[in-house]
Amino acid sequence: MLPRRDLLEGSLHPQELEAVINAADQALRTWEPVWTAFVDAEVREEAQLRLRDLSELSLSSSGGYPGAERRQLLLQRREAALEPNAVPQPLMGLEISGNFLFDPAERTDFRAGLLALGAQAGALGDLWVRGDRGAQAVLTAQQATALDGLNTTVRTVEVQLEARPLDQLQLPAARQPRRFHTVEASLRVDAVASAGFGISRSRMAELIRQGSVRLNWQPISSASRLLAAGDRVQLEGRGELRLETITATKRERWRIELVRC
Repeated sequence: MLPRRDLLEGSLHPQELEAVINAADQALRTWEPVWTAFVDAEVREEAQLRLRDLSELSLSSSGGYPGAERRQLLLQRREAALEPNAVPQPLMGLEISGNFLFDPAERTDFRAGLLALGAQAGALGDLWVRGDRGAQAVLTAQQATALDGLNTTVRTVEVQLEARPLDQLQLPAARQPRRFHTVEASLRVDAVASAGFGISRSRMAELIRQGSVRLNWQPISSASRLLAAGDRVQLEGRGELRLETITATKRERWRIELVRC
């Protein structure tokens, strides 16, 4: 029996973490691999941190393609663990087609549309926008089949849903970590993140107001938040920035070493 109380104490995501612990208990009890529902990256990281010292447990993850943010966790007994690709993980893609030329939609809009149709949050993996043509997503095979052929509305646009094999999707390109330096007059999150993600500072401030930016996985609403070495800035659909070092320059500016991944 796992030390449930100790594992949950102080958790930032107790409900999701408890579901992972339940899956771990099942895997240890039955000696059979168990996939969890899809979880966000911050839940995955917390689960890995809190469960890593359990010597009898093996934990890995997959989201259907390299670089996926939302993933299912695979729990196994360590002495009987298989490679993740040897454990069936029935996933499918979903094409969400519509003309968004005059009413552009964000990823959150498409996700809300699927949830409004009755899709289960834990059955939805990553979702990415494809310009003005709609979006694509990774789902459990059962959920994709249930949505196949349905119509719904995203913002003001009627869309059609079509289940597809994953290899028929135009998957996001895998991001390779890139290390670089920037010199900024301020350590404000909008200043540093705009340089790191390569977008304008005004656009970054707008994304922060929209709730698309998180600092160390926590939502932020103020563009004036100051950053420190070790902070991680997540931008929805664009990956993550890690602030490795911050050094003051002679001209009262800040030289910042960043890793974008």
